Amino acid sequence: MPDPAPQVDPLDSLLSCPPFDRLPQAARDGLAGHITRMQAAEGQTLCREGEKLEGLYVIEAGTVDLEDSGGRLIAHRGPGDVIGERGLLRLGRATLGARAASAATLLLLPRAQFHDLMDEVPAFATWFQRAAPSSASAEAEESAGLTALKVADLMTGTPITCPLGATVTEVAQIMRANGISSVIVMEGAAPAGIVTVRDLAGKVLAEGLDGTTPVAQVMSRDPITIGPDALGLDALMMLADNNISHLPVAEGGRIVGLIGRTDLFRQQAATASHMIVEIVDADDPQDMARVVAEVPALLAQLVRAGVDAGAITRRITDITDAITRRLLALAEARLGPPPVPYLWLACGSQGRREQTGVSDQDNCLILDDAFLPEHDAYFEALARFVSDGLNTCGFVYCPGDMMATNPRWRQPRRVWRDYFAGWIAQPDNEAQMLASVMFDLRPIGGEVGLFSDLQAETLDMAARNSIFVAHMVSNSLKHTPPLGLLRGFALIRSGEHKDMVDLKHSGVVPVVDLGRVYALKGRLEAVNTRERLVQAGADGVISQAGVHDLIDAYDLIAETRLRHQADQVRAGQAPDNFMAPGQLSDLERKHLRDAFMVVKTMQSALGQGRGGMG
Repeated sequence: MPDPAPQVDPLDSLLSCPPFDRLPQAARDGLAGHITRMQAAEGQTLCREGEKLEGLYVIEAGTVDLEDSGGRLIAHRGPGDVIGERGLLRLGRATLGARAASAATLLLLPRAQFHDLMDEVPAFATWFQRAAPSSASAEAEESAGLTALKVADLMTGTPITCPLGATVTEVAQIMRANGISSVIVMEGAAPAGIVTVRDLAGKVLAEGLDGTTPVAQVMSRDPITIGPDALGLDALMMLADNNISHLPVAEGGRIVGLIGRTDLFRQQAATASHMIVEIVDADDPQDMARVVAEVPALLAQLVRAGVDAGAITRRITDITDAITRRLLALAEARLGPPPVPYLWLACGSQGRREQTGVSDQDNCLILDDAFLPEHDAYFEALARFVSDGLNTCGFVYCPGDMMATNPRWRQPRRVWRDYFAGWIAQPDNEAQMLASVMFDLRPIGGEVGLFSDLQAETLDMAARNSIFVAHMVSNSLKHTPPLGLLRGFALIRSGEHKDMVDLKHSGVVPVVDLGRVYALKGRLEAVNTRERLVQAGADGVISQAGVHDLIDAYDLIAETRLRHQADQVRAGQAPDNFMAPGQLSDLERKHLRDAFMVVKTMQSALGQGRGGMG
C-alpha cells in the first residue's frame, strides 16, 4: 500500500498529534530515530488480546477495529487515535485485539520511549493516566496500590545531593555516576533547589550554556517537599498538579528521601502479574533472576498494604511456579521433545504454596512407565538445566539433595509407587522424613495424570496403616512451639541467632506438620496448610472449635513472620526467619504467645489420640 504522506518524517507526523504536540523540545529530540511508520492491509491483525505490545500505535491514516478475544467489535479508531495505551500501563500486553478495518498507516512509539515520556514529561503522563485500569478489584491484592502505601515505602532513601556552588558539568557527572535523573542542591543543611535531566537539556544545552554554568542558575528553587507519612497517591497528585517529576521528602526540616514518577510507576508495575509476564518472556535464567530480585520488595509492599499472609505466599509461589515452567520450556527447546511423558513436581514450601522471602528448592520428576534406561540422559540434562536455573534465580540447591538432579528422585511412576508403599510398610526415621516431604508434592509442569491417581492411592494406603499414622503423628510433634516456663518465649541459646525465636521451625512448621497429619487421617488431597486445616474441620477430622483456634493461631504466626521479613527488606537486609521478641510490643508478644499455646494444645491433643476433638 503506498504511503499517504511519504514526504513527512514519521517523527514530524507524530508530533502533530496530541498529546505529542505538547512535548517540550528536549523530549522531542529524544524521540529522534525511534519512531517508525508501518503499513497494514485491510483485515490485517495488528495485535491480539494478551499479546506483548511493542509500543504505542498512533493511526496516521485509515481505520482500525478493536475486538475482544471472541472477535466481537468493541470500538473503531481513526486518524490521530492511539492504540495500546491501556496495555502498556498495565501488564505490557494488549487488553483488546486490533485489526485494520481498511488499509491503514500507523506510527509506532516503542514502549521504552513511551515509559520514558511517562516518567519525564508530567503533562504527557497526565494525558495517559486516564487510560490506566480503573477497576482496583482485580489488582488490589497484588499491587498494594498508591492509596495504601506511604511515601516512606516508595521513596529513594538516600537522595544524591550537590552543593549550591557546583557547576552543571559536575552535576551531570554526578547523575551519570549514580545512574539518576535528579539531584537535590543543598545550601548547607537545607535544600536550596532541585535540578533534573530535563533542566540540563532545556536550560543548558538548548540555551547554549557551557559546563561552567553554576547549577544555581538552572535549578528549580525552593522545591516543593512532601512528608514521609503522606500517601503515594498524594505524591502522584502533587507531581501532576505542579508539573514536576521529583519531590524531595522532608521530615523535621531535614531531607530524608526523594520520590519521583519513576518510583510511583515502578511500584504500580511491581506486582506478581507483571513479574510473571516478564518471566514468560524471559530467554534465559539471568533475565528471570532480575525479576526475582524484586520479590522482596513485593513482599514488603504487600505486607505494608495489609494483604493477608496466605495471599502473599501464594503470589510469591506463583512467581516460582512461572520460573519453573519457563525453565522447563527452555530446556525442551534446547534438548528437543522428551522421549516419554514426564511430570515435574515441587515439594516443601513451593509445593504447599507457602513461599516467603527465603526459600531453597525441593523438586522431583515422575516419568512415564514407558521410560527406558537410555532415556535418563535426557531427563538428567533437563533436571540439571532447571535446577541450575532455579539456583541462578536465588532458589538455592536443596541441602538434602531433594531435587530431580538426584537419580533417586527422577524415576518412573512404578518406582514412585514402590517408594510410597515401602515407606508406609516400614516407617523408620528416613521413611518418615521422606513421606513428610513427599506428601506435600504438587504438579508444576508436564503430564499431570502421572500423579493424580498415585496421590489418591498413596493417601488411602497410608490412612489404612495405623502404625504408619502413629509414626507420622510422632514425627509431627518433634517441632514444638517456643514456649518458656514463665510466660515467656524459649529462645535460641547460642550461636548467630542467640536470644531469638525461629519463626519457621518453631512457628509455622508445627502447624504445617499438624495439617499434614490431619490430611493423612482424612485422606484429604489439599496440600496448602491452611486449606488442609479448613478441609479437616469441614470433614470432621478435628472439631470446629479446634480448627478455628488453630487457623487463627497459624495466621498470626505467619503474619508475624512476614512482617519481620518485610521490616528486614525495608532496612536493606536479607530476609530471614529469626526474630528477637523485643521487636514486638507487649500486646503483640502476648498474642504471639497465645498463638503458640493453641498450637501446643493441639499437638497435645493429637499426641493423646484425641486429634483436637476434645
